[in-house]
Amino acid sequence: MKSTGIVRRVDELGRIVLPIELRRTLNIAEKDSLEIYVDGSSIMLKKYQPACIFCDSAKEISTFKGKNICSVCLKELLHK
Repeated sequence: MKSTGIVRRVDELGRIVLPIELRRTLNIAEKDSLEIYVDGSSIMLKKYQPACIFCDSAKEISTFKGKNICSVCLKELLHK
């Protein structure tokens, strides 16, 4: 991981503010969803991108009954 040198305090509701420069650099807009990962005592935020439940691909995603599936896996399922 690379340090940005930016330090922010957590407010009384547990929130932090991501600086605009960082959001612009990482293409994070208002209302975008972020995934939260934990590795030991580290927290990592990643812009959420829906992925296929079978192959983890993020290309050509459709939703069926609340589950994400890519076009390749969908074709495979239809041919079985």
